[in-house]
Amino acid sequence: MRRQTSTTTTLSLLFLSLLVRFCSSTDTITFNQPLKDGDVLISNAKSFFLGFFTPGNSVGKRYVGIWYQNIPNQRVVWVANRDSPVNGTSGVLFIDRTGNLVIQDKKTNVSVWNTSLSYPPTGTRTYSAQLQDTGNLVLFHDPDRRNITWQSFDYPTNTRLPLMKLGVDKKTGLNRFLTSWKSLDDPGTGPYGFGLELKPVPEVFLFQYNNSGAAPGAPVWRSGSWNGIGLSGVAKQSNSYVANLHYVENADEVTMMHTLKDPSMYLTLVVNESGNLDLITWQDADKKWVTFTSAPKDVCDHYAHCGAFSNCNPYNSGFFECTCLPGFEPRSDREWRAGNGTDGCRRNNTDVCGNGEGFMKLTNFKIPDTNISRVNRTIGLEECEEICLRNCSCSGYASANISGGGTGCITWYGDLIDMRGFASGGQDLYVRVSASDLELLRKSKGLPGKTFIVILVPVAAAVLVVLLLCCLLVKMRKGKRQQQRNNSTRNNPSNHYEGSEMGKHVDETGSSDLSIFDLKTIQSATDNFSAENKLGQGGFGSVYKGTLQDGQLVAVKRLSRTSGQGIDEFKNEVTLIARLQHRNLVRLLGYCIQEGEKMLVYEYLPNRALDSFIFDNTNAVLLDWKKRFEIILGVARGLLYLHQDSRLKIIHRDLKAGNILLDASMHPKISDFGMARIFGGDQIEANTNRVVGTYGYMSPEYAMEGHFSEKSDVYSFGVLLLEIVTGKKNKNPNNEKSMNLITNVWDFWKENRALDIVDPSLGEWYDERQVLRCIHVGLLCVQSYSDDRPIMSEVIFMLSNETELPQPNQPGFIFKHGSGFLPSTSTSTLENQSINDMSITKIEGR
Repeated sequence: MRRQTSTTTTLSLLFLSLLVRFCSSTDTITFNQPLKDGDVLISNAKSFFLGFFTPGNSVGKRYVGIWYQNIPNQRVVWVANRDSPVNGTSGVLFIDRTGNLVIQDKKTNVSVWNTSLSYPPTGTRTYSAQLQDTGNLVLFHDPDRRNITWQSFDYPTNTRLPLMKLGVDKKTGLNRFLTSWKSLDDPGTGPYGFGLELKPVPEVFLFQYNNSGAAPGAPVWRSGSWNGIGLSGVAKQSNSYVANLHYVENADEVTMMHTLKDPSMYLTLVVNESGNLDLITWQDADKKWVTFTSAPKDVCDHYAHCGAFSNCNPYNSGFFECTCLPGFEPRSDREWRAGNGTDGCRRNNTDVCGNGEGFMKLTNFKIPDTNISRVNRTIGLEECEEICLRNCSCSGYASANISGGGTGCITWYGDLIDMRGFASGGQDLYVRVSASDLELLRKSKGLPGKTFIVILVPVAAAVLVVLLLCCLLVKMRKGKRQQQRNNSTRNNPSNHYEGSEMGKHVDETGSSDLSIFDLKTIQSATDNFSAENKLGQGGFGSVYKGTLQDGQLVAVKRLSRTSGQGIDEFKNEVTLIARLQHRNLVRLLGYCIQEGEKMLVYEYLPNRALDSFIFDNTNAVLLDWKKRFEIILGVARGLLYLHQDSRLKIIHRDLKAGNILLDASMHPKISDFGMARIFGGDQIEANTNRVVGTYGYMSPEYAMEGHFSEKSDVYSFGVLLLEIVTGKKNKNPNNEKSMNLITNVWDFWKENRALDIVDPSLGEWYDERQVLRCIHVGLLCVQSYSDDRPIMSEVIFMLSNETELPQPNQPGFIFKHGSGFLPSTSTSTLENQSINDMSITKIEGR
């Protein structure tokens, strides 16, 4: 069978052959054995090369560097003489009589670089330098090579490798930090750096050098301090499958490094020439490096983008991304209205000294720059509050370590700078607020409890819709100035403000502006909802294609007047989709409420839903494997955004092929958020008495117990992934004589015949390894127990990298002939199985 296989380019093969021709077979140089230009060192496990190279399009300039040995395109991870190249090929690397490594131009006998050690010579015969399998060049002065005299890991360039420490050695004063190249053609010290600063609380910064070249220069991005679990300024994303981050802070050092779960993979951290910090990985299938994540990621990642006492939210749809914290107002109304928030905010009421003031709790926040803070690691949070309350100049406090219930105390004195909220991650921050502002915040809230509880509590749907629309209409009619004033006391709904003098709660929510269409406009656009314009039908109602007067194509979702789910869906989709912006999510343009009609207006996607392709024998051939894999990754990225990267943590609850729409370029967009639920703060799971969705895609814990979380979405994604690979639906388990798709895939997998269930319409032209990896990941996603399933960031990494995967456990909902509706999560007999009829109230095909 002819299937796609990964090949190495001719140019890369030629490059490697030349290296092999010239290389010596050693990993070591000694006093009597130098390294000439044209020779290379190869580490013992053949993972790294060291030798002379010419970067990019530069001509004649030669540098000594280290690069990966078995990756086709040369990626240099360390450069010795980065600011002093050798002109021509007359360079040599050797150890001199003083025990220093030296690079010298033999034509001119000029030394361009050395290790600058001041040790007296101890005997030239014992000197050696070895390229280790970690990519570290190590210099020894003793014959047994037990004591490291110098190492390249202490002097990194633009790349941090696994096991390489960044940070400060307090005994020697050495500070290890990265600096960018000047350009792709010049590895010289560039304008950007990344390292750790020993403030009252140590923090990692991406910075730009001052004109004088002195570090650290102007901050570009700040990680936030280490809080015992992670960095408070980094959105929560589990790298437990990929790597472990190690933070050490003691009397000898303050350092950070990462180790890989799978030593065979390639994962590096790079400060690039544009000032971005990129976590990159080698993708063997595509023979290229891809960015796993980066910083700054958005405008709110830029240091102090919104100034003091403000929160930055890049997903404020239709609004300025900066909002003042409740109890604060813009320092400059003019700048704020112009969209410039760098001046920040000030207190509405300056009476915060001995007059009943308290603290507002901000959850899931990046705590402020600790430059103006004090830290006491011996006390708890209650004593921390008392200390801050007694000092009128104390503007806020937080736990120094949030692991194990929280210990230690950080207090701030002055303006709170560089804050933002996350859907998950960060930590709690307590900001000083006047008594009068606390009271106003409580009154403005109107309802007790946290924002996410209010959203999830069942309320009469009609009342919710009326309230929602009233809020939207009032907001649409307000002037821009009033709008900005209101925004100054609003924040990301996923970050909950809790005002307290000792723990009373205050929460804030916001809404988004959308276009309001009148009924006549919609009727004209859809030719009065003609059958020719009807795109589809579901439990919610019908969807029609429409053409607005300006020629824009739209999709109109017309909610059925008799649908019990329609009102809930309408409320959810208005409140959710309007706030979500991602290339793999469908875009909501507006809505229409008139004469009993409730309609949502979306961007029009010409290729309709994914199920019309993969489950149709005629259309299936239009999706080759490359396109299918792109769709899989696109859906995964959209789901990751919902779970982790958006300002709201969204659980979709109805992910399926029919809810994946395809645009003109066949890019996937997740649609239909009628069943979705918002999670707030550190909430990770919830229960419901109304299980709604589609059989075959629902996880066991959701279908049987009404228990849902991001892992229930992961289960649905796993089913969808297996459907895309096989071209088959996960059959309805109510048919007791049929086996579902998951059962088939699991059986073939155990028999090592997984490729036999690949969609025949793909023919023979697909990448076997990539398809097997997808099946493997799909089975990991549909495991019975939710704790066994990966999260979406891990799913994306596993799909994109040739790394070893864990073996899947038995999936949920395994069906054999005659077994009926029997989830594999139970070990009891069939007679003991039951479905709570109060739990599954309604399941509709949509």
